[in-house]
Amino acid sequence: MNMKLSVIIVNYNVTQLLRSCLLSLRKYVQDIDYEVIVIDNASADSSWRDLIFEFPNVHFISSSTNGGFAKANNQAVRKAKGEYILLLNPDTEFEGFYMKELLDFADAQPSFGCLGVRMHDAGGNFLPESKRSVPDMFNSFEKLFTNFKKNNSKSYYRNDIEENAIAEVEVITGAFLLAKKEVYEKIGGLDEAYFMYGEDIDLCYTFLRNGYQNFYYGKVSILHHKGESTIKDEVYLNRFYGAMQIFIDKYYKESKPVQYSFLKAGLKLRHQIEKIRLK
Repeated sequence: MNMKLSVIIVNYNVTQLLRSCLLSLRKYVQDIDYEVIVIDNASADSSWRDLIFEFPNVHFISSSTNGGFAKANNQAVRKAKGEYILLLNPDTEFEGFYMKELLDFADAQPSFGCLGVRMHDAGGNFLPESKRSVPDMFNSFEKLFTNFKKNNSKSYYRNDIEENAIAEVEVITGAFLLAKKEVYEKIGGLDEAYFMYGEDIDLCYTFLRNGYQNFYYGKVSILHHKGESTIKDEVYLNRFYGAMQIFIDKYYKESKPVQYSFLKAGLKLRHQIEKIRLK
């Protein structure tokens, strides 16, 4: 019997969250032949090694350098034996026996790209990045400079799609991203030019550009301890806005010069505003 699923988790200094994530997988992922690969991205906190004994069935990889989120995931995917891969954040937790349902849904799609689920934080609040559009001039302006939420509009966060719906979308989040290993490798995997942030948007867009479909499966949910492993400092800001810059350089610079110059100026301005807020 071929292995159906490889769950891939990149860990960086979040041992306790990773432990909760692994416990939730052990509890809820059943009736599937699967493996879990954890790649530690040169954490300063070595306590993750204690989990090796607690989770003997998990395949742990230790990376000597932190080459970023994209690079670590691609490294783990190369070792994966599953037909499907699930990129999963260590700060997430499964909440039900729904993995088989998701795989059955994916199997039924003739041009399956990737799939994401409904995410909520520890307070039960829905996380809007669960379903998104590809960034363009209009929705990026809305995201960067306004706080208003237009309902029923195909905005950056797809407010026109119900939280609990199953629908085709452009972009889902890399915190929970299910894809076929063969297709993931065929389109080149995550772009390693991104260190952190933006690589999930790029991957989803690459699926679309290659004729695949991406899906939001809002019938099931995961808990995402959002931002608990992120320190909002200048390094974070540089990486976040740097990632957006890589994206627009790659896709808009030559094909959409007007949008490109508008977005570049917008990103720069927003980055400056955020830096001032830190001080």
